[in-house]
Amino acid sequence: MIGNLLRIKESELVAYLKDSSLLRDRIYSEDANSENLVDIDKAWDGIIFLLTGRNLFDAYDHPLSKILFSGQIIDEEQDLGYGPAHYSTPEQVSELNSQISVITMDSLKHNFDPKKMTESDVYPSIWDEGDDAFDYLADGFSTVQKVYAEAAKNGEAVITFLN
Repeated sequence: MIGNLLRIKESELVAYLKDSSLLRDRIYSEDANSENLVDIDKAWDGIIFLLTGRNLFDAYDHPLSKILFSGQIIDEEQDLGYGPAHYSTPEQVSELNSQISVITMDSLKHNFDPKKMTESDVYPSIWDEGDDAFDYLADGFSTVQKVYAEAAKNGEAVITFLN
């Protein structure tokens, strides 16, 4: 299950909310390798844990989990691989960016607890790899920070999905 983030113009978000097939076409078209579409591999649940101390299913109501799973769904019926896409509006992106831009790798490292992550069934189950596993999550979180910073700067929305 690969986590993906797509920066889009607000007008695109409006179009996707009206016709979600446009989103599927964009993501799975041959020219989908746009600079606006990035993946964080399988780091998504580990990132949520570092931010909240809980796995995704237990952290769903935590404000910082919204960077990857906003709870605002493009189309409940659309499955992009592992469920529907979530979105954040440009205003929400700006607010989330303000929150995550101040998070340091040191504070994330402080929250890295391989034993608790294993007990909490945080995906993927690589936590016995220690510092290598943390570096993997730190790299993914850095990507998320960059996506949100760029989207906030450009007044863009962000769509997230698993495939």
